[in-house]
Amino acid sequence: MIKGFKMKLYPGMEAEYEKRHNELWPEMQDMIHEYGGKNYSIFLDRETLTLFGCIEIEDEELWARSADTPINRKWWDFMADIMETNSDNSPVSTDLRLVFHLD
Repeated sequence: MIKGFKMKLYPGMEAEYEKRHNELWPEMQDMIHEYGGKNYSIFLDRETLTLFGCIEIEDEELWARSADTPINRKWWDFMADIMETNSDNSPVSTDLRLVFHLD
């Protein structure tokens, strides 16, 4: 299953967001794979600072449980200063509806 979503950066945080993801913690990479995520990409619209994520997941329920892992919570805290977040530091994220896919 392919999951698409969007998030939003704070102004001037584009380079820092990319830097942090280029240095993604091995524990975070392992958690993503352990909870069924693969082929994960995030794109930036520089005009609006909107991030568009796309990830293949094995199972929606399994993937949803990844949010409650200690490493994911630590990542959210680490990223909270550069992007829009909710009160628990999770990113403000909107799911996108898949309207076309071609393998």
